[in-house]
Amino acid sequence: MTLKVTLTDTIKTAMKAKNMEQVKVLRNVQAVIKQVEIDGQTELDDKDVLAILQKQIKQRQESLGIYTANGRDDLAQKEQFEIDVISAFLPEQLSDDKLIAIINETISELGASGIKDMGRVMNTVKDKTVGQADPAIISGLVKKALTA
Repeated sequence: MTLKVTLTDTIKTAMKAKNMEQVKVLRNVQAVIKQVEIDGQTELDDKDVLAILQKQIKQRQESLGIYTANGRDDLAQKEQFEIDVISAFLPEQLSDDKLIAIINETISELGASGIKDMGRVMNTVKDKTVGQADPAIISGLVKKALTA
């Protein structure tokens, strides 16, 4: 079952349970996915949907940080709820140890030798770990591995 189908099924279940806050969040995400499909005139696969989900979470995390810094706990709680709802569709996140192993393996495969190869390594690692790791964390670990 694809992520889009799972998302639709979860919306139906939440509607039956009258959990309208969850329905609202999921419909928002579904609208973003449909808009990307319309704009690109293409059907998105699970990998693309995962990338959109990660982007949605990142946007909400940025808002959460701003709301928390400005003492807006009501809005911060709303953002955290949305992050939790969307995160349920992401696969289990990789530990730093597993991520470092994938990065080292990728560096060996590509023959990367320095920071100038960071872009190639990042793209390959991101493709291998779609939805399983935050790109910002990957970036820091790749930079550390290539400068060591």
